[in-house]
Amino acid sequence: MAGAYWIAHVKVTDPEAYGKYAQGAGPAIAKHGGKFLARGTRYVQLEGNDRSRNVLAWFPSLEAAETCYHSDEYQAALAHAKGASERDLMILEASDEL
Repeated sequence: MAGAYWIAHVKVTDPEAYGKYAQGAGPAIAKHGGKFLARGTRYVQLEGNDRSRNVLAWFPSLEAAETCYHSDEYQAALAHAKGASERDLMILEASDEL
């Protein structure tokens, strides 16, 4: 399953505002071919900074994931997350060898 992974580590500081982000982000991600593999599930923090919410989404390509991030729909949702969370977000291209 080549493609790309959208990996987010989040500390939510305003659950109400972040909930508005989640309502808009999900449809924007789906519109660009994204599928959630894990979000808000159990985890074990072994190294680095602990963030209580972790999300893994798959996209058909790195370009699709990046296009989603820059889309009007996602940016509108993201406006609710700014100031309501501390986030690290990256896109990682999957290996064709898997």
